[in-house]
Amino acid sequence: MIKNPIPWPNGAKCACAITFDIDADSLIHISRPNDSHYRLYPISMGRYGPEVAVPRILETYKRLDIKQSFFVPGWCLEQYAPLMENILREGHEIGHHGLIHEDPIETMGSEQTEAFCRAMEIHARICGRSPSGYRAPVYNITPQVIDLLVKNKFIYDSSMMGDDIPYRLQTTKGSLWEIPVHWGCDDWPPFAHYEEIGYMMPVKAPSTALSAFWEEFEVQYLYGGFFMLIVHPFLTGRLARWHLVDRWLEDTLKNKKVWFAPLEKIVAYIEKLVDDGLYNPRTDKLPYYISQIKP
Repeated sequence: MIKNPIPWPNGAKCACAITFDIDADSLIHISRPNDSHYRLYPISMGRYGPEVAVPRILETYKRLDIKQSFFVPGWCLEQYAPLMENILREGHEIGHHGLIHEDPIETMGSEQTEAFCRAMEIHARICGRSPSGYRAPVYNITPQVIDLLVKNKFIYDSSMMGDDIPYRLQTTKGSLWEIPVHWGCDDWPPFAHYEEIGYMMPVKAPSTALSAFWEEFEVQYLYGGFFMLIVHPFLTGRLARWHLVDRWLEDTLKNKKVWFAPLEKIVAYIEKLVDDGLYNPRTDKLPYYISQIKP
């Protein structure tokens, strides 16, 4: 049912990534800029991610010898710099996720370019390198951001929803890989209850929410596809939820032929397949439209 499956390494039937967006308390500051510093409950909820959840997640990954990808706004890189050093020291990837989780649709033009470039400067200073990948806040990537990614030699984006497996994006200025996301593998719908930023989801039991993710995995595994979760430490990193993820990881590594890797390594592997003439990816040409569609 996947027309063009990728031949994964070492006989793996599925490539896997549990990727984390470490937004921390940037969400309340970007949403309520006039009084966010007074709002202690949402600040504490966001800070739970880097202060409590991410160390828990890193402990699991270290025990199971898994390397993964984290997407972090530039402001959070600075605010929680020692944690970022730990993430890198453990061999994980840190990707670009805006400056302070600003919406690219709402900041198009010079404001967006400035925020993107300031975040790049922070990455260079805190991480010691430029990021390879990008995920747009709230997935709202724009042609302007795509151009910035190509200009800054990014190798992939992970914000769009155009396929079940990684594919190529081609523009007049260059190309990059797309590592597709979708809401069925995002923890915001089942876990986010956050009135201050406009989300009031009915919070589901960990087993109910996570079982939906595992159903997504089973079908990707069946057809030799690609499984990626897009989750947040202050949501899925909570104790009961991460306990179930930890158990699932142990069971999957023991009983399935899977390949867990950071997204930049997955992309590098696919690129080598293409260079060696062993794989021909699907390509989307951008922009999809050059003007507003009117009835």
